[in-house]
Amino acid sequence: MSVSTKNPAGSAVRETHDLIVSKSIPLTTRSGFEFHVRPVVPSDEAALTEFFSHVTKDDLRFRFLSPIPEVGKEMLSYLINVDHDHKEDFLALDIDDKTVIASAMIGANEDKSVAEVAIVVHADYKHRGMSWTFLEYVASEARRSGIKKLQSIESRENHAAIELEREMGFTAKSYPGDATLILLELDLTCSSPEA
Repeated sequence: MSVSTKNPAGSAVRETHDLIVSKSIPLTTRSGFEFHVRPVVPSDEAALTEFFSHVTKDDLRFRFLSPIPEVGKEMLSYLINVDHDHKEDFLALDIDDKTVIASAMIGANEDKSVAEVAIVVHADYKHRGMSWTFLEYVASEARRSGIKKLQSIESRENHAAIELEREMGFTAKSYPGDATLILLELDLTCSSPEA
């Protein structure tokens, strides 16, 4: 793609740029389902709004650990306005690179010794093996950024997430002060889990 710009003297200068089709990372699940992953950007607000309208009420409750009827503007702002260092929201996209099919938020403490992760998946894209592949990718990105331990706080009712995280090597223990929750932890200083 050629773009015409003006140099300081005012004459036209021809610049050539490669056309970038996608900045997303392609991932494939063990079942062969392909999707793309990239960090959130401010222009994703409308796509995230649409995504959360396709998340079940139970999954919303498990993701935010409270019964919320919908994800409002304040929460969307929190998910979109990240520093891409201590706080990141990864989006999983269908291969069209437009449809958000999952979201994974990571929030790390100041020295990055610990970060909390929370994932939620579009109802129509569950049971395709993407939760494992997505969480594995997010864990590897957390490790790459220097985070030492990943934590997930789950409702004890969220059996699918707890089972998946245990299979990935997370250890489980009671959550201090709340018997309805369970704390799962993954040591990122060890080798990555097998797919």
